[in-house]
Amino acid sequence: MELKLVSTTLTVFLLMISVTVTIADYIRPQPRETLQFSWKSNSPSYPQQVHISLAGEKHMRVSWITDDNSSPSVVEYGTSPGRYSSMAEGESTSYNYLFYTSGKIHHIVIGPLEHDTTYFYRCGRQGPEFQLKTPPAQFPVTFAVAGDLGQTGWTKSTLEHIDLCKYDVHLLPGDLSYADYMQHRWDTFGELVQPLASARPWMVTEGNHEKEYIPLLKDGFASYNARWKMPSEESGSTSNLYYSFEVSGVHIIMLGSYADYDKHSDQYNWLKADLLKVDRKKTPWLLVLLHVPWYNSNEAHQGEGDGMMQAMEPLLYAASVDLVLSGHVHAYERSNRVNNRRPDSCGPVHITIGDGGNREGLARRYKNPKPDWSVFREASFGHGELKIANATHAFWSWHRNDDDEPVRSDQVWITSLVNSECLAEKSHEFRKILMAP
Repeated sequence: MELKLVSTTLTVFLLMISVTVTIADYIRPQPRETLQFSWKSNSPSYPQQVHISLAGEKHMRVSWITDDNSSPSVVEYGTSPGRYSSMAEGESTSYNYLFYTSGKIHHIVIGPLEHDTTYFYRCGRQGPEFQLKTPPAQFPVTFAVAGDLGQTGWTKSTLEHIDLCKYDVHLLPGDLSYADYMQHRWDTFGELVQPLASARPWMVTEGNHEKEYIPLLKDGFASYNARWKMPSEESGSTSNLYYSFEVSGVHIIMLGSYADYDKHSDQYNWLKADLLKVDRKKTPWLLVLLHVPWYNSNEAHQGEGDGMMQAMEPLLYAASVDLVLSGHVHAYERSNRVNNRRPDSCGPVHITIGDGGNREGLARRYKNPKPDWSVFREASFGHGELKIANATHAFWSWHRNDDDEPVRSDQVWITSLVNSECLAEKSHEFRKILMAP
């Protein structure tokens, strides 16, 4: 009996050593080369780079590009393959960037659509048939989250892992194509993400790699604004760089890290007005996405979000925001609930998820000692999944790309502030701050 006990103890001890060594010896992956795309000889009116986004209650925006300027901006759609009971017409645009001229960029809003329903659709009356699935009307609802995607081998791996996730909406907190002035890279990015982005809505906000500003020659975000039209008008925003939308009991605010954000700015005033419209009985969850993180213990991009944080954090805190998702730092980090740089049970959880697969590589250096608000951090490529189970509980998981296999490395249950004392205690403060001139 004593020998058996010693043997069992030794086995457990060796197992602990093995686990410790495995974690300590984990070698983070190196960057992978940028993907190469072969030229395709399709008809000039053939729809390319198809993607969809939410466009108000029960509506979806379908976007694509054609090389033929005479191609019609029309979407035919229905609930049966090859049988289109409805049709919608829309708008188109194009842009010039130095020696580059884009194709005809089509944006068509379709609907009203039924919740949790598969629709089959065709763009411009020709080309392949696509299918999309609308989000559910109520919980549960699942979001895939990945920022700073780019077009590398790791991007491809991340997209493959997201495709395995049964998600309803993709959230992308900035840095999409990493075109960086090379406009054809916008086209190859659209081609790369089309299989996923044509089937589920992609809701994005801008990052620094979308700016592409050339003094005296080109305004910033011209390519991004032309190609990725988001529901700014539907949410009362005057800029495509910040907007909000609601889906399945969740109100989501997409802020613009590269739009003016001080207390006299349009974005600040829009945010106040948008928060005042939020009905936590209808949408008990309140989420915010932006590119530059406010809470970051990585050596990379230290302090870049401080100005925006100083201006807007009091608004988010007063409104009892549950979760803030950001990108920019090419690594993963999750905080506990925090406000004013201190742990606070009434503040939001902050998650940095800028590790989708960009060509610049990982941000491997963290500041030590770890701040008391930081819970988990790791410099690896990957994606996140947020499953909101009901009005009060959500499950967050982060999936590291490990040898092309999605490995769940971090997970946590998050409880909404909707029924907490925080919301009740801050109701007066909330109104005071948001109603202030």
